[in-house]
Amino acid sequence: MTMRQTAFTAITGEPLPVNGEVNEFLSVLHDGTVLCKLANALAPNSVKKINNSTLPFKQMENISFFLAFAEKFVNKSELFQTVDLFERQDPNSVLICLAALARKSERVFGKSGLGPKEAEGAKKEWTSEQLRAGEAIIGLQMGSNKGANQSGMIMGNTRHM
Repeated sequence: MTMRQTAFTAITGEPLPVNGEVNEFLSVLHDGTVLCKLANALAPNSVKKINNSTLPFKQMENISFFLAFAEKFVNKSELFQTVDLFERQDPNSVLICLAALARKSERVFGKSGLGPKEAEGAKKEWTSEQLRAGEAIIGLQMGSNKGANQSGMIMGNTRHM
């Protein structure tokens, strides 16, 4: 059992029976109950009703409950669609969402061990002397897209005269 699996089990109280295979991992998450239990373990009562039904629309509803929870804490670009998990259309987006939530787990929920600690921005304090020095920089020292370039060149063709 990996360190992440141990942390997951400690936080949710549920074992995570996977061996590292993506398809097996998606099978465990497929009905959404594990995701809902994770949401409730991180923030109690965040998912009011977990459906234990084998009906597909109830399982997709569980996934939607988890996504509604995750949307509050994770960037919209890091979320996945219900079909990405349920129909296994985009396993990477599911993993990205879980990794993003794991990064937030320590700072937002006070639960450590699920993922790496989220980086914090460093504040820069500039002196007025440094700001004045920046004004002296000539614009072309920052780069230019003018001058010699390959515009108009045709690759792989002879030059017609």
